[in-house]
Amino acid sequence: MGRLPDTIDDKLRAFVDAQHLFFVATAPLEADGHVNVSPKGLDTFRILDAQTVAYLDFVGSGAETIAHLRENGRVCVMFCAFDGPPRIVRLHGRGETITPDDARFGEQRARFPDAPDGSVRAIVVVHVTRVSDSCGYGVPLFRYEGERPQLTAWAARKGPDGLARYRREKNAVSIDGLPALSQQD
Repeated sequence: MGRLPDTIDDKLRAFVDAQHLFFVATAPLEADGHVNVSPKGLDTFRILDAQTVAYLDFVGSGAETIAHLRENGRVCVMFCAFDGPPRIVRLHGRGETITPDDARFGEQRARFPDAPDGSVRAIVVVHVTRVSDSCGYGVPLFRYEGERPQLTAWAARKGPDGLARYRREKNAVSIDGLPALSQQD
């Protein structure tokens, strides 16, 4: 049923590339801290090599993933087949955030499609340490209808200055009080 490939091979890459949705899970070190799971879409995921992946992190109402990665780096990215044969792929690893003030940001950002100015607050890079591939028999079937336009429309309306204000107000700390984005990010 399940297998543990050493790396992201061509078969896994084809499956991941075909998915429209993925989930990112992180947690703080404190036992009473909040575990976070975030759904992601919008053509934001890239496989960089057999053991490295990255995704665009848009401005949002919270910054749990960034805060957790800055604290401890632990992350799991999960893909589920919602159509076709049942399958779940999990990529466990150590994550890092590359913010626009990082010298690596421009090179990494070029891998992804355009987005409204200021809407991408970071690129999350995951150095994959464990790959698991399992059945997904319990995952229901869903039909993909398209991407929602609200995130990019909201970001375009806010504009770069409005998004910077929003990041300062909403993304400085996690719900557990961990530092997330600094004023420079």
